[in-house]
Amino acid sequence: MNTTNPLTENPQVISYLTLRRALGILGISFPVVLAVGSLLFCNCTEIQSSISSYYHTDMRDIFVGTLCTLALFLFAYKGYDRRDAIAGNLGCLFALGVAFFPTSVSESSTPCIPEAFSNNMVSSIHFISAGLLFIVLSYFSIVLFTKGSKNPTGRKLKRNRLYWICGYTMLGCIVLIAVYFMLLEKRYPVLQDLDPVFWLESIALWAFGLSWLTKGKALLNDLNPSA
Repeated sequence: MNTTNPLTENPQVISYLTLRRALGILGISFPVVLAVGSLLFCNCTEIQSSISSYYHTDMRDIFVGTLCTLALFLFAYKGYDRRDAIAGNLGCLFALGVAFFPTSVSESSTPCIPEAFSNNMVSSIHFISAGLLFIVLSYFSIVLFTKGSKNPTGRKLKRNRLYWICGYTMLGCIVLIAVYFMLLEKRYPVLQDLDPVFWLESIALWAFGLSWLTKGKALLNDLNPSA
């Protein structure tokens, strides 16, 4: 009987597991690092209205650096077939779009943002890139991660349910953000005090991170590693 564990004998498998876990950690930690870092080290007194707004704070380098790292990891991720590689390359492109085409801020609403920035074209590229990035990440969870054998283990079925939950959570957050900007922002200005966009973006990133940590076998791994 062969007792060799392929996860320990195949360096390529180890590298992909590490890459997936790194992406998961990036997704979960990204909004936390920005919010806590700005509060502790940048003399900010409150959370910004969106994660993208942190580009205009002293956390800009962290914002851009994390997105560039995410882009690099997605570019390096080739998965099992051509669909994985294409999705990774598209995710890389959209992450760079989010990083280097900042959102507009109409006015300095907090001590964190020293001056306004307004460029409709740049801001449009930012929002389109962010939306497409989350769609690609949702595609990973809903379609690519749920692929597997014809006779999946019980743990695989649980992982698939988690992937679907994470993927549809990301899509739901995108829809809710769009609804907020199109229908609610001007009609109910009181909602701005709750920072709904920041929290919806954070939930989407946490769902993304949870999905990739699970794919990296940090969660719900099969009891038999060779299964």
